[in-house]
Amino acid sequence: MKKLTLVFAALVLAGCATPPSSDKLGKVKNLVVIYAENHSFDNMYGMFPGANGVANATPEQYTQLDHDGQPLKELIVFGSDGKPNPAFPRMPNKPFRIDAPPVNRPPTTIVPSPIHVFWHNIEQINGGKNNMFAAMSNVGGWTMGYYDGSSFKLWQWAKGYTLADNFFMGAFGGSYLNHQYLVCACAPKHDNAPDSMRVRLDARGKLEKRPDSPSANEGAVRVFSSGGGQVSPDGWSLNTSQPAYQPSGIPPAANGPKEMADPAGTQGSGQPVPPQTAATIGDLLSQKGVSWAWYAGAYNQALADGQQPPSAKRSIIYTRDNNSPNFQPHHQPFNYYARFAPGTADRAKHLLDGDDFVKAIEGGTLPAVSFYKPAGRDTQHPSYTDIVTGDIHIDALLHKLRASPQWKDMLVVVTYDENGGYWDHVAPPTGPGWGDRFGPGSRIPTLLIGPSVRKGFVDHTAYDTTSILQFISKRWGLSQLPGVRPKMGDFSAALE
Repeated sequence: MKKLTLVFAALVLAGCATPPSSDKLGKVKNLVVIYAENHSFDNMYGMFPGANGVANATPEQYTQLDHDGQPLKELIVFGSDGKPNPAFPRMPNKPFRIDAPPVNRPPTTIVPSPIHVFWHNIEQINGGKNNMFAAMSNVGGWTMGYYDGSSFKLWQWAKGYTLADNFFMGAFGGSYLNHQYLVCACAPKHDNAPDSMRVRLDARGKLEKRPDSPSANEGAVRVFSSGGGQVSPDGWSLNTSQPAYQPSGIPPAANGPKEMADPAGTQGSGQPVPPQTAATIGDLLSQKGVSWAWYAGAYNQALADGQQPPSAKRSIIYTRDNNSPNFQPHHQPFNYYARFAPGTADRAKHLLDGDDFVKAIEGGTLPAVSFYKPAGRDTQHPSYTDIVTGDIHIDALLHKLRASPQWKDMLVVVTYDENGGYWDHVAPPTGPGWGDRFGPGSRIPTLLIGPSVRKGFVDHTAYDTTSILQFISKRWGLSQLPGVRPKMGDFSAALE
């Protein structure tokens, strides 16, 4: 099995060395990126025929270790109290089906959400061994679960078009940083962050464990700043932080402008991130006169919700109450940039609502580049929604796109922001041109769909989130953003 893994890696590297075909990229006149949430490749597509899935994982890749380096006795699922959750069975130390005995949680079920933050992900990957996922998680062995995804509607799209089985999330950690990587291939700066927002690392550069942190055979890991710390010691904003502009998880100040978040912040969220000025893919597209938009489900509702007085309870932002769409402000990367501040022409032109996306699809008026972010309940994110709801939502959009007048020139990329803390057996690429201090992180599912996409194909080329930016820059003749990893693929291998 090790020999097969080495051969597979060699083929991937050889495939990436092939120069991109400008003719192939030139066929695409409309790129649509649909950005779902929080699943590793093995978790959702680990049983996909022809893909590098769970069956290819070696014991060295799936046997989870305790903090002392010894194999865990068994997989234990921990609850919110950090103790074994009696609702879940104890299982052997290896991957298990979530939707089969003895766990029996069908994909219509809302399931636990493993912690998915920057430093945790680095330690879980453990230099490519991928054997510390259970030990470095708030839910322990739940990280090793996966589905038979053959009933998913998106699985059928993957069968008909191209499934990329070697696509990695752009950055270690969670949704916040990976959304930034989708638009700028960079991490935001927060140099003036207070100490309360900064991570505590030990002499080895790992998360500082609390003295009462138990063995992973006994309880969930405990570290200082349970979320992993929002800001690095040198001022990089890496874990979930809030924008200075509404919609934000931080309400306006009592006597401040309603369009802004309170600069003092809140106890749970810390201070808002200062408006960013780094170059984004939006800047490059606008400079070249190429049309683009970021569409977000429930954006207009969330904008009104965020501008309420601070004393008002939010009904759209970060809530599932009363069938709320559960809008997530940290999933809106352009809202962190000064260029898109409230009242600017660029904000009005480029930051649009999900209803505008549907109207543009049906009317054949999509811009050259479209990013679509579903509202929280449609993202497939564990703990606040199930997989099936988002599967139905994205499938319906794909049917609309296929019926669009613009379909004949379209490439649709359905991908995920990050792995959601779930285990995956493939090691992320490392080294110059492949990775840097920020990533790439774990492997995630990605579907490439469109008339010029290879049909019934599993693409083993190495990609990451910055491949999307690389494709855009090559297709429309833009400069490349500095954080784009040049050895990653540009999707030409999946195009006919």
